[in-house]
Amino acid sequence: MKKQPVLWFYILAFALSWLGWLPMVAGLRGVAPFGHPRFQVLLLLPAVGPALAAAVVTAANDGKTGVDRLLRPLGQWRVGAIWLMLAVIAPALLLLAGRIVTRALGLAATVASPGSNIAGMVMATLVMSLFANTGEEVGWRGFALPRLQKNHSALLATGVVGVLWGLWHLPLFFWQGHPMAAYPFGSWFIGTVALAFIYTWLYNGTRGSLLVVTLFHVLTNTFGVLIPGVSVTALTIVYVVVALGLVAVFGQENLARHERVRAG
Repeated sequence: MKKQPVLWFYILAFALSWLGWLPMVAGLRGVAPFGHPRFQVLLLLPAVGPALAAAVVTAANDGKTGVDRLLRPLGQWRVGAIWLMLAVIAPALLLLAGRIVTRALGLAATVASPGSNIAGMVMATLVMSLFANTGEEVGWRGFALPRLQKNHSALLATGVVGVLWGLWHLPLFFWQGHPMAAYPFGSWFIGTVALAFIYTWLYNGTRGSLLVVTLFHVLTNTFGVLIPGVSVTALTIVYVVVALGLVAVFGQENLARHERVRAG
């Protein structure tokens, strides 16, 4: 783990998370004995998988002090009011732009209306996202991104993180009845890679605040319930345009106005 920490992180993150998802996928497809409800407890693993993998590799390399440094940016709130506002408002603006593009191009909405119990759906999504997305960000942006940026440009590092972030979700596309199973994978995957550039811009722009990127992640999922009628393809177009704009304005080397965040 000391020689290839990022590789070991991704091996563990995928193994732990897919160990939670794959039995559910198999059970819903009639593969015995995975249909038994006891296997549902494994669904906790995808929520904690990236963070747990990051903590294990960090502990192996840097001990408890390293784990403390890994988690400390979750409380990094002194970043400037503009960044906190962006983390809260930008998810809604991006989804609204996606809905405008959906209607303008006459695309079928992939994200359907939550029905009459909107408040319940919003609260459930918010609670689940706070738990799961925090774990994701500790892994993707807290551990992998700064280590990849140590020796590579923000552009290349983000590309790697974005591609692997997208592939990490793959079992959900085989989960019968899961909302993501109805998404067009190719379009969604491109959008996810593009979205990773927005995350890197937020992360580097705040000098490594996991609080800001976690807020952005949680509220993107939560506003997704409040702002239905959006095509995944349209949202991908929005993400790609924004990502290209950020690279053009801030540069591929740092994707920020100052030096990119690198692991020490």
